[in-house]
Amino acid sequence: MENKKHDFLFEKENYKILLIGIAVIAVGFILMAGGGSADPKVFSDEIFNFRRIRLAPTVVLIGFGITVYSIIKNPKK
Repeated sequence: MENKKHDFLFEKENYKILLIGIAVIAVGFILMAGGGSADPKVFSDEIFNFRRIRLAPTVVLIGFGITVYSIIKNPKK
């Protein structure tokens, strides 16, 4: 019986960068959470603050950029 060496699609460094990107995306979605009102009949302007409208989507897009970079990066060069 032969021992087959399992080759991974990416190198270890690519997986580290990929995990960082996924963590940044998760932080972005956590920043989007909340802002609701305790009473559904009362409107809350809290959903339109800077954190939910500008910061969180920017963080998510940066996270997607990091994950794309981790896929494209070739550590052998």
